[in-house]
Parts: sequence; C-alpha cells; structure tokens
Amino acid sequence: MSTRDASGDIDPIIESRDQLVAPMQAGEKSPDKWRIGTEHEKFVYKDFDKHAPSYEEPCGIRDMLLALREFGWEPIEENGKVIAMRGDDGTVSLEPAGQLELSGAPLENLHQTCAETGRHLQQVKAIGEKCDVKFLGLGMWPDKTREELPIMPKGRYDIMLRHMPRVGSMGLDMMLRTCTIQVNLDYASEACMAKKFRTSLALQPLATALFANSPFTEGKPNGFLSYRSHIWSDTDPARTGMLPFVFEDGFGYERYVDYMLDVPMYFVFRDGKYIDAAGQSFRDFMKGELPALPGELPREGDWWDHLSTAFPEVRLKSFLEMRGADGGPWNRICALPAFWTGILYDGAALDAAWDLVKDWTMEEREKLRNDVPRLALDAEIPGGRRLLDLAREVLAISRAGLSARNRLNSSGDNETGFLAPLDEIAERGKVPAQDLLDLYHGKWGGDINRVYEYSF
Repeated sequence: MSTRDASGDIDPIIESRDQLVAPMQAGEKSPDKWRIGTEHEKFVYKDFDKHAPSYEEPCGIRDMLLALREFGWEPIEENGKVIAMRGDDGTVSLEPAGQLELSGAPLENLHQTCAETGRHLQQVKAIGEKCDVKFLGLGMWPDKTREELPIMPKGRYDIMLRHMPRVGSMGLDMMLRTCTIQVNLDYASEACMAKKFRTSLALQPLATALFANSPFTEGKPNGFLSYRSHIWSDTDPARTGMLPFVFEDGFGYERYVDYMLDVPMYFVFRDGKYIDAAGQSFRDFMKGELPALPGELPREGDWWDHLSTAFPEVRLKSFLEMRGADGGPWNRICALPAFWTGILYDGAALDAAWDLVKDWTMEEREKLRNDVPRLALDAEIPGGRRLLDLAREVLAISRAGLSARNRLNSSGDNETGFLAPLDEIAERGKVPAQDLLDLYHGKWGGDINRVYEYSF
C-alpha cells in the first residue's frame, strides 16, 4: 500500500474537476517512454519457531528495515517510526502485519525488472541470515490466525483495521494474511488506457488462475486454490470488483473519476498524521463539508491518496495496476510483469488479446471471476471451453508481444524466457496451489510446517 512521508497541506487546493482528471492525463506517455513497475510482497517469519516478528522486537521488522541502510537505502518515518526505506530500486515498505513489499522502480525492460527483484531478495536474505529471519512466497499465510499476527505502526492501517469489519467479513484477512505480486504499466492516451483497462480486466481472472498459490488457511486446505482472490469477494463491495462501467461505450478518465468519487474515503493526511474519514464522501470534501475536516477543501495530495484506496481487479492512477496474482517465488515474480507486458505493450498482441474476450457479457466475466478462486484453470469460459485453453492462447500472444519488443540482454536473449514458469503451468494444466495440495496430502503427510521448506 502507498507510503506518505510529507503532509499534503502544501499541495494546491482542488478547485475544479480538471484537477481530478489530471493525474490520469499526466500518465500519458509515448510508447518509447513506457516503463514496467513491479511490486511484490512476502511473508516474514523467524526460522526457529515460525512466528511473524513484531515491529519492535529485537531483529524484528523495524530492525530489518533499518538494516537496509547497509545497501544504500534511506528511511522514511511516520511519527518518529521507520515505516519504509527508499532507494534506487524503489521503496521497501510494510503491509499491515509486517509483510515486506518492494515497490520497484519504473524500468525499461524485464531483464532490469528481474535483476531488481534478485537484488532485493539477496539483500533481505542477507539481513535475514543475521536475524534468524526467512521469507515465504505464498498468497496467504498458510497457518497463522489473525490473532497471531502483529500490527505495523502506520496510521492509515489503524483506520482501515477499524473500518474493514463494518463493510465486509474478510477485509482483515486481506490486510493481515495475504501477499500479492502486481505490475504497473503505462498508456499513450485516454483511448489506449481504455483498451488496456478493458483487456486486462477481462483477463485478470486468468492471471489469478495461473498464479493461484493460497490453498491453506490455519494449517488446513481451505477448499480454494486462490483464497487470496476469494477474500476480495467480501472485503468492501464499494471499492472492489470487476467494474462493469469499464466495458461501457465512452469509458475514459471522467468515468473513472465518477467511480472514485463514489468510493468512500478512508482518511485525510495532515501535518504528518492520518485523520479518520472512513466512510465519508470525497464529493462532500469538495464542497467543504467533510465531517473530519469541516470547512476545508481537498488538496491534490488528498486525491492522490484517495486513488490508492480503491481495490478493483485493475486500478487506474497515473498508470494501470494489475492486481490479480497471488504471491510466489522469484521466477513467478518475474513472470507476472512478463505476462502483462507482452500483452499490453505490443499493439498486435493487445488487439489479439482483446479479440478473445471482447464478446463476453458482463455476467460471463463476473462468473469467471467468481469461479476462478476455487477452480483456477478448470473454470469454464464462454463457449464451453476451460480457462486452460484460453491460457495457452494468451501465453502465445504474450510471447509474440515480447518477441516483437525485442528487448535483449547482454547475452542476446529477449524477454520471452520470463514466461517459462507460466508455460510449464499451462502445459501441465496444474497451478501452484494444486502442487502444494499434492504435497500436503502426500509427501508432507498433512504437516503444514513442511511448507516452510519452500521459503526464499
């Protein structure tokens, strides 16, 4: 989630609707300036007893963050507490229960992206070796209850943790017990954004299926392959879902602004502190009628903050964020940006991918979204085929798109090799969660502690 380290009270006041559209318009870039920004989270645990370390304990989360100074990272503080580290590779920040996230820098190609991921993992593993700490790449904690997990000292999390139970049954699980891989990608114009948004939103269940990696809850199989994805079905309906309006004629920046104005607020950031505005209206804020700050008008930073508090399957800010994948190991961290870059950064690939899904009805899209957390690649798509069939077609499209980009490394290899983990999944027809379940019921003999053998 986003990290703030300065007050918004020096930002310009929002005086017109044009300022609400401006962040999206500012994201427009010519194709030669398109970049790839990858975010990935991982669970942190103490090796000797597998507990999730608290912020304050010796060699806990705070000490882990500060140890990154050894590699040139600089701390970001909130109320005197270190909540993130900033460096050349982006930002290392904290999720609510201490999940560690790298929000990577915007990079030109996937070779750079995977190198960035490798550097980050080498750094945190080196720190972890000194602190008896290891890292687990899954979509959900396989064995922890909510009560067993620590809470990180970020003001926005306090507000969200109070608000989540008011609007859904699983919002606390989303915050405390899940990890994801995400990728942020650019667009050239409003029309380009709309086409990419529609295509990626329709195909987001496919990414969820390919990366499904959360089959356990509190030590037992939970009946799902991506329980992380299922959690979003009852987190907060006002800020999640498949966004039917994206597929309507005329969709663009203005329509997304309308959506965001209808998403209830969480907070306002002032003087280095988060003020609780949970459930209040940004429309009222624009009229100076926000109960949390009566008489005040929003500033541009408030709108940027608000854009980060919606959680649909694809999110628009000044880029498009793909949000459908469970956390996983290094090779799948590299595979997700490869999958979407191949589809969205080549015109012929984008056209071909859209042709596969453009005739689906909204009911069919919603059904696929709802079926995938349980069935993954065995879910049925319109026309009576399995999602597995579509996976093979879309991977071929993505590969062609990456080949056409022709971004080579020093050995002369293009970017298609990063799709290899997904090619294997599609060839076998089994997603990572199914492999874990086979191990649980077989080699592990029902012992969930064996999952820690698959740490980074």
